[in-house]
Amino acid sequence: MSRIKFLISKEFKQILRNKMMLPLIFLMPIMQLIILANAATFELKNMSIMFVDKDKSTFSQQLTSKFEGSKYFNVKKYSFNTAFAEEELKKRNIDIYIEIPQNFERTLIRDGKNKINIVANAIDGMKGSLASFYSSNILRGFLEDKSIEYAIKGNILTKEKEFIRMNIQYSNWYNPEMNYKIFMVPGLLVLLVTLIGTMLSAINIVREKEIGTIESMNVTPIKKYEFITAKLLPIWIIGMIELAFGLSVALLLYDIPFVGNTLVLFSFAAVYLFVPLGFGLLISTMTETQQQSMLFSWFFLVVFILLSGFFTAIENMPDWAKMLTSFNPVRYFIEVIRMVMLKGSGFADIKIHLIVISAMAVFVNALAVWRYRKTA
Repeated sequence: MSRIKFLISKEFKQILRNKMMLPLIFLMPIMQLIILANAATFELKNMSIMFVDKDKSTFSQQLTSKFEGSKYFNVKKYSFNTAFAEEELKKRNIDIYIEIPQNFERTLIRDGKNKINIVANAIDGMKGSLASFYSSNILRGFLEDKSIEYAIKGNILTKEKEFIRMNIQYSNWYNPEMNYKIFMVPGLLVLLVTLIGTMLSAINIVREKEIGTIESMNVTPIKKYEFITAKLLPIWIIGMIELAFGLSVALLLYDIPFVGNTLVLFSFAAVYLFVPLGFGLLISTMTETQQQSMLFSWFFLVVFILLSGFFTAIENMPDWAKMLTSFNPVRYFIEVIRMVMLKGSGFADIKIHLIVISAMAVFVNALAVWRYRKTA
């Protein structure tokens, strides 16, 4: 036990002695948290929109005003020519244009229906679909308002045709304001802790190989489990501090709600961290240089991140990708941190996640220890 304490003390001294290590551990994740939380969002705002108003009526002007008052659109231009709007869309000067046909107001009042043409730039499929969706919602609201207004006025149209109006009330649980940062920031914390844990553990032993000190360690009476414990435990402590620090920044900077129990989250994190640590240790047994270990780590981390449900909902993935996510540890921690922080889940709710992560931690670390050879 005394040898392990000595080795852990040595590891901490090496980390603190390296001037680049502390900024890498603390400054870089905080900068990423600040930048990515604002940049990594699927909510689109200020999309450029153009109106082709061929009706030039009161209704068309009121409809245009609806879009001008929306935070999602920035009305850049007006025109009466469809060909000009199509040219602007091709040049990517606008993201979407709406064509209001002639006699729009008269036909709507007389027949209770009309057609409006919405054309979006769908090179970016996500942006195009959201632009169309937001536009349709504004149009639907405008038509509902008009139907109510003209029903009250007793217009002849409302006497001949029945308007079916439905009052829908939304109740957004766990994120009432639909703030995308509340959804993204907990996932970002998981990614940062995973990156730090994997990369530090991956380069730790490899660095000993590069500078030649591992040969000196191998000829000592230090046992293999003592050496590995001393290598991984400091990084585990750093990972837990990293999570606490990042969580504090998230709560103070973005006002992310935390309705769950801190003990539940950190208990799960304590087990989870052994997965990236073991994976980094496994990589270090298969590489000879820090460059190799970093490239190897990054290759797998990209796959883990893309299949974690952070950017794309797992439910939207093909069946083969869904099956792969079952073996992705990042997926489980992202689900747990969102469940605990936003829903207030307890140990009973994350029991399955904890069992799976524990099994992964045992398997990965056992494989890494088996792969590591202490040779004289």
